[in-house]
Amino acid sequence: MISDKMQKELNEQIALEGYASFLYLSMASWCDHQGMEGCARFMHRQSDEERMHMLKIFHYLSEVDGRALAPAIKQPPQDFESVRSLFEQVYAHEQKVTASINKLVTKSLKEDDHSTYNFLQWYVEEQREEEALMRTILDKIKLIGDGPQSLYYIDKEIEAVNAQAAKAESAEEG
Repeated sequence: MISDKMQKELNEQIALEGYASFLYLSMASWCDHQGMEGCARFMHRQSDEERMHMLKIFHYLSEVDGRALAPAIKQPPQDFESVRSLFEQVYAHEQKVTASINKLVTKSLKEDDHSTYNFLQWYVEEQREEEALMRTILDKIKLIGDGPQSLYYIDKEIEAVNAQAAKAESAEEG
């Protein structure tokens, strides 16, 4: 049995993950419109991943006799100043998600909710990886520059990230 407070906060996390999925979907559309196919594919994959994060919590609440709520999702922005500012927003959002996960971990410890604590450890690791990836991408953008002539190279770098992710996913399935 999960406490009402923990259930409420996990439902808030569901909403945060759902918003991230829609934000990244909006970013994918912007990238596609800019002719940045690699970045668009990356953002589509990130959107799918955030939806999966949301559904994991959704299913977890059912497993512990809680009630998951389908969130209302606020309209994310549709236009972005540059590819650099877009990835800066992604990084900032991932930091926000990390802070929220950390708050949930602390709450689970205070409530002696070891099941939820254990469940959240996957998210702790995932967020560390997400933040590291976004910092790496931002570092590459800073090195390349984000002027019009640099967009091609940025897109190719992001496509390389996509290829690495696809290879890792294939290895996990096989």
